Amino acid sequence: MEKHFTKIANWVAHMAGLPPTFAACCLIIVVWAVSGPLFGFSDTWQLVINTGTTIITFLMVFLIQNTQNRDGAAIQAKLDELIRVSRAHNHFIGIEHLTESEVEEIRAKCERAAKRHDQQIAATAAKKAVAQKRGQKKHAA
Repeated sequence: MEKHFTKIANWVAHMAGLPPTFAACCLIIVVWAVSGPLFGFSDTWQLVINTGTTIITFLMVFLIQNTQNRDGAAIQAKLDELIRVSRAHNHFIGIEHLTESEVEEIRAKCERAAKRHDQQIAATAAKKAVAQKRGQKKHAA
């Protein structure tokens, strides 16, 4: 059942994102609007478009969420594998299951570490520049 649903969800998500699908929806709206005078712009005429768009929107929300959940899980699995096989810290694997505040705490630690690293690189570059200037002055003398 799950594989069948995934196959249908992928197909519908793919079809919904195609330009011809958008064009068909625009055509439906134009036909509906043009038919207004035929039906005297009645409540039933308005109800047809409202009901149709509501049903489609309702179903698409679940389809899009399903697709996003699978995409997110697949990307997370790929990132976890990259972390696992690299020299990165393996304790980052699975952090997507932490609370938002716990993830924010980890992000803040990573940002502080990155700033320290940037400052070390800047200090090293400044020392090299000073050493090069001193070396040039000695050569000039």
